Amino acid sequence: MKRYTIIIFLVMVSGMASVTGGNLWAYLTYSTFYSPDGPYIETYLAIDAKSVKYTKTSNGKFQGTVNILMTFKQNSEIKAFKKYELKSPAVADTSKLDFHFIDQQRFLLPNGTYEFEVQLSDQNAKAEVTPYTQTVTISYPKDKPTISGIELVKSYISTETESEINKSGFDLVPYVYSFYPQTENKIIFYCELYNMNKEVGEGNKYLLSYFVETLENGQRVKDLAKVKKEMAKDVVVVLADLNIVNLPTGNYNLIVEARDQQNQIMASRKLFFQRSNPYARLTIEDMATVDPVNSFVEKYTNIDTLREYVNSTYPISSALEKNFLKGNLQTATLPVLQQYFLGFWQRRDQNDPEKAWMSYKYQIEIVEHNFGTPVKKGYQTDRGRVFLQYGAPNVRAERYNEPSNYPYEIWQYYTLTNQSNRKFVFYSPDMVTSDFFLLHSDAIGEIHNSRWQVDLRSRMYQTVDITDTQVINSWGDMQEDYWTLPN
Repeated sequence: MKRYTIIIFLVMVSGMASVTGGNLWAYLTYSTFYSPDGPYIETYLAIDAKSVKYTKTSNGKFQGTVNILMTFKQNSEIKAFKKYELKSPAVADTSKLDFHFIDQQRFLLPNGTYEFEVQLSDQNAKAEVTPYTQTVTISYPKDKPTISGIELVKSYISTETESEINKSGFDLVPYVYSFYPQTENKIIFYCELYNMNKEVGEGNKYLLSYFVETLENGQRVKDLAKVKKEMAKDVVVVLADLNIVNLPTGNYNLIVEARDQQNQIMASRKLFFQRSNPYARLTIEDMATVDPVNSFVEKYTNIDTLREYVNSTYPISSALEKNFLKGNLQTATLPVLQQYFLGFWQRRDQNDPEKAWMSYKYQIEIVEHNFGTPVKKGYQTDRGRVFLQYGAPNVRAERYNEPSNYPYEIWQYYTLTNQSNRKFVFYSPDMVTSDFFLLHSDAIGEIHNSRWQVDLRSRMYQTVDITDTQVINSWGDMQEDYWTLPN
């Protein structure tokens, strides 16, 4: 059986992607900064200790070693690289490996776009090494306000000792992941602001703000926003934290902004993260804060009809709104539902919330006609949800009669909420109803299933190796072609 390296890229600047494959598990993030010597990129790598093979050392303990090669290329020309060994902590008992060991590197690189390639291999295990690549852009103009990449931080201490993890007088232990489980109560982050004095003048004031917003619709999260005045200078350091104890499960952006005295944005930086917090709850008072009198929702006096309308907003709701619906939809009174429904559409269109609702209602009718089933409303299906959330796909490949695959569709979006060329795979494993389930997507915040081709073909073939991600080409099956180039 072949063994592969798994690298999951949790990209700090340009998005998130993942590549899956076998036994060595690694998590890699990066962030870019500017220094007196020029721009540089900083990489943060965490190796899952359980995925490494250990050998006995001279002192009787056990240790693993990972060989690492990081390369930055432009037009196939190597601009920077490092080849080194990363050793795990020495342990006395290899049955107790519930930790990750972390590595941090810096590469001085001029402004530009690079192909960042990473190769990892376990020194003590024979494995097929596959390079993984990520496009990285570094852009720090000398005369314009800019914000560095946002580095997530696990912990920090003040120190005057120079080291690889030291920046601006702090030793920063990176938080390598973009996922915050319920056990994490705060987000700590570090970034730097450059050249604000070039825009507002040396010593003048500007507004620095950082806040959390929902990924789906940019709704700011209550109590997770801070604003303060800063004095303009060449470099301003931001080391801050936000309490996320009550932040519900969902997809979010952490945003840092600098605004001038006219409240115009001079520079901003955004970082995607996910939160799992299943016990967090919003109350009716948190969401129902508007007055429906003399608004369009006054005409909705049948509570069952209004409850259905409110429920239909679920596909485009933020994590906060979904949280409210899960906890209150069936028990809320008519006045509360009216308040919530009006507030929902005011957040989408303050000037004409009724127009926003009627436009969405028309889309609801479309997905009901195309994707509704005998047991599900169209908006409750996966295809309906994706259609409502992202719009109609640019390309829709429909394959219902391939020899070995379940019926499936592959949707392609040329652009998708600051992403490009994103795809969705839906399939119908029961082959009876018209309901298709989302099997895999490469879009941020969506289901990622590296075994999607294996699962799609499980109608005819079964695998005993749960690490298998590829299938043997079979006559008449086109899933790989449509995924690679559906149009």
